[in-house]
Amino acid sequence: MPFKPVPTRVSLPSVKKPRFYLGTTVSTRPIAATSAQKHKDKNTAMSQQDVEIPKRAFEFLGFGEERGTKPRSRGITEIRGPYYSVVGKRYLSDVLETSGQWIDSLKFAGGSFTLLPERALRELIDLAHSHNVTVSTGGFIERVLVQGTGVQGRREIVDKYLEKCKDVGFDIVELSSGFITLPLDDWARLVERCHAFGVKPKPEVGIQFGAGGTTEASVLEAEGTKDVDILISQARRFLDMGCDMIMIESEGITESVKTWRTDVISKIVSELGYQKLMFEASDPEVFTHYIKTYGPDVNLFVDHSQILQLEGVRQGIWGVKDVWGRVASFK
Repeated sequence: MPFKPVPTRVSLPSVKKPRFYLGTTVSTRPIAATSAQKHKDKNTAMSQQDVEIPKRAFEFLGFGEERGTKPRSRGITEIRGPYYSVVGKRYLSDVLETSGQWIDSLKFAGGSFTLLPERALRELIDLAHSHNVTVSTGGFIERVLVQGTGVQGRREIVDKYLEKCKDVGFDIVELSSGFITLPLDDWARLVERCHAFGVKPKPEVGIQFGAGGTTEASVLEAEGTKDVDILISQARRFLDMGCDMIMIESEGITESVKTWRTDVISKIVSELGYQKLMFEASDPEVFTHYIKTYGPDVNLFVDHSQILQLEGVRQGIWGVKDVWGRVASFK
């Protein structure tokens, strides 16, 4: 029989103020700035300024004029880094040198960053920052939560995790719960903890139970899905808490399904708009659908191997017949 993940229920305690539980010492003092923090502060200052797009050989054709400069507030592209491919410093350097002007964020999928030597991890993050690309942990917090035992144990492990994420230079901590059952209030406390440690929380919401990894459609179908209104309610609360972006999990919507749930996408966008949503779209047919339906300014997450293909569709340079030369905007 295929493996069926069993949802694990975890709970975080309510606290009035964010506190730092590191080891057995409880402290309300802010964590001292590390060398990585100082480096990150420098990159944060840089990210507040527009970075000029490098000149391309065929700019006279007019492509890309309306994509603007980084940091972008719309049409954001996040790429998957190490996971399916072993992406080291030289590999990533090639990607960023050739396509960095179209990349806004780099995501480590599947907890891949936990397998890398720290020096290599820091090099990748620093390299991304040098191209004005922010860096996300990807959805790993749920694995961290089940490492802790009891109330105090979970506090300690979560805060150690967030402290280390900050130390090595991560800008964004994705907050997923595809494999576990997490009360919304506890999820909200994780958002507060991220703010306390100076990293941006990026909650991931979806309708599919057991989402994550490469689970087959038949297995997920047997798990069932949640009502889209629950997703919308969760996302709205996170936005009200100051989250910059919400990731929409593709499984159960456009991934690992027999038929796309475009009705779910439409309802989400109708209720929340798309400006602060990012859709997982690691399939050319999927990201083409989003651009065809919502325009080139929709925020998308794709594999790093697809960045030029995606950008070609965003700018109307190439694509299948229903978008070829038909993507337009009026700024």
